[in-house]
Amino acid sequence: MMEIALLALGLVLIVEGLAYALAPSLIEAMLEALRALTLEQRRMLGLAAVAGGVVLVWLAKALGA
Repeated sequence: MMEIALLALGLVLIVEGLAYALAPSLIEAMLEALRALTLEQRRMLGLAAVAGGVVLVWLAKALGA
């Protein structure tokens, strides 16, 4: 279980690092767009991201990961 958590964390860091390394101006634009959202909209976006992550983890486990 711990190895899966470390693998997941490593993959998140790779994707985040690539985004900052390859498109820093896009990250700034995305942050500006997030600032324009209300607190409730940001909360719902976060909950949607969590729900999407849960679905992806469930799908990976169902496929044998």
